[in-house]
Amino acid sequence: MNFPAVRPRRTRQSDLWRRMVRETRLTPDQLIYPLFVVPGRGVRHPVQSMPGVCQLSVDEAVQEARAIEQAGLPAVLLFAAPDHKDAEASAALDPHGLAAEAIAAIKAACPTLQVWADVCLCGATDHGHCGHVLPGGVIDNDSSVQTLAQVALNYARAGADALAPSDMMDGRVRAIRAVLDREGFSMTPIVSYAAKYASAFYGPFREAAESAPAFGDRRSYQMDPANAREALHEVLLDVAEGADLVMVKPAGPYLDILRQVRDAVRLPVVAYQVSGEYSLIKAAAERGWIDERAAVLETLTGIRRAGADLIITYFAPQVARWLRA
Repeated sequence: MNFPAVRPRRTRQSDLWRRMVRETRLTPDQLIYPLFVVPGRGVRHPVQSMPGVCQLSVDEAVQEARAIEQAGLPAVLLFAAPDHKDAEASAALDPHGLAAEAIAAIKAACPTLQVWADVCLCGATDHGHCGHVLPGGVIDNDSSVQTLAQVALNYARAGADALAPSDMMDGRVRAIRAVLDREGFSMTPIVSYAAKYASAFYGPFREAAESAPAFGDRRSYQMDPANAREALHEVLLDVAEGADLVMVKPAGPYLDILRQVRDAVRLPVVAYQVSGEYSLIKAAAERGWIDERAAVLETLTGIRRAGADLIITYFAPQVARWLRA
């Protein structure tokens, strides 16, 4: 019989062989865990649409951060949901506000854990949009950028290790970089949400961050899911403006974008496995339809294989335990 001379299965025949020739590796150092901070003390409020994820008061967030640090994860991404919301996002600008307080408290308790601060206005505005609203419901780009730069400076002064603008306003990376450099924070990196799509997969996050828009949607500033070339345009603009890392969000539905971004830039590339991706896996696993561990590791490996250097994921603590077991 004419058997094949080339047999790729030779190096797939045992677990040892598969580990030895594995092309893409997943480690805890590549994972960032989001934290949602709310006012109060002793608050650990479960997010109904995201099993296993809680809104945390600052004292509880510090305890969570300690556990994250002990699990070997390198960083958390902080979101704040203050009680006071107004048109000017004044809670985000307050040097003693919720986000600034949480950043300072976590850094004091966990000095070797990086705190990335999400820079946006939606959690602190009464209308829930990521920028200032003009009459007629138009989101004003330039005044929003000025406020975002001041919010970023506020978080840098509180001790944030990196600033992550997620608003998708034009020119905000340049403005933030200029303010940080002028005020003595030239070594604070900017992690730009460079290609952030107007996705259907953000729903559970808006419960956790209390940031749903009060009217309309975010399609005038977040990207059209049909566009790929525009993503590269956005990413390259942010690189030119001074971004230190660039992000693709969401991750799973945009693996093609992630690969194109990885091929186009030399900066570290971050991918955000968003709340809807998390909740889909959790819901299916709870019903016994899929193996949660296998599905999580497969999806994260796929995101890495597509080109992500770092992944923001709500599965980070679980994955760190699995990888170290």
